[in-house]
Amino acid sequence: MADKSSDKFPAPLSGMVVPRFGEIASFMRLPIERDPKKLDIALVGVPWDGGTTNRPGARHGPREIRNMSTLMRRVHHVSRVAPYELCRVGDHGDAPVNPIDLADSLKRITAFYARIHDAGVAPLSAGGDHLVTLPILRAIAREQPVGAVHFDAHSDTSDSYFGGEKYTHGTPFRRAIEEGLIDPNRMIQIGVRGSMYDSDEKDWAESVGIRIVHIEEFFRLGPEAVAAEARRIVGDGPVYVTFDVDGLDPVYAPGTGTPEIGGFSTAEAQRMIRALAGLDLVGGDVVEVAPPFDPSGNTALVGATMMFEILCVLAPAVHRRKNRERRA
Repeated sequence: MADKSSDKFPAPLSGMVVPRFGEIASFMRLPIERDPKKLDIALVGVPWDGGTTNRPGARHGPREIRNMSTLMRRVHHVSRVAPYELCRVGDHGDAPVNPIDLADSLKRITAFYARIHDAGVAPLSAGGDHLVTLPILRAIAREQPVGAVHFDAHSDTSDSYFGGEKYTHGTPFRRAIEEGLIDPNRMIQIGVRGSMYDSDEKDWAESVGIRIVHIEEFFRLGPEAVAAEARRIVGDGPVYVTFDVDGLDPVYAPGTGTPEIGGFSTAEAQRMIRALAGLDLVGGDVVEVAPPFDPSGNTALVGATMMFEILCVLAPAVHRRKNRERRA
């Protein structure tokens, strides 16, 4: 990664200067920057839900998350992390997609993120359905597998749907593990619950070493203990954070394609993300925000807030790596 320390880091447009309902909406009110070489962290939208098996709508997530992200300010109120003082962060636009061709979309998204990765930039993305995580990982984990902290109501490790379809939002992590993109022994899934198609639905995930924290265990242990377990599982290596909003109870995020009653709260999710500080994070995403199912906009606000929470643990990790590379 090039040394960009001499450059003035771009800052979000302040609501004290231009009201937050004004100007063109971008992630966190940051400048649009199409050249990844000018960034350390790229905020990206993936407006695609071609892997959805039931209620579509997550293709509209990035636009509404951008709009609601105008409510995010510059400094985290608990950690006091100011991500825009640590890294060059910008809205890198949307990954190209083909709404009528799943295979072509996966190729387009992978190529887009490969350019980001080749520029030494960490991506933080807004989906889109959860299948979008697979092409992102194909780009950023091609040299070595990553660990994963996965917040979700579902394991997303099914083998296929509808008599053989291998690529849906219920299969991305099985494909990622099969392709050597995720080390299953360094993967934890938090919040899994809900009825199943078959009693052995999660047997494969557990057999390869994924640590599944079902929601009952989550409530028994509490968010701090679960976050500590996540840190133990992923260890010191590179880690990707993926946050499906259906991990939350639908009272907090009704605008999603596959809601499951009985999830964790937004406050508990924030506490767990904050507890990931210090890990070697290499990217993250927030997926499955489907605005058509929540006209209030609250689910998009949840998506924007979780994106900011991840940014506030990702930026220090990127900053540490930059400093190590400068010293090397």
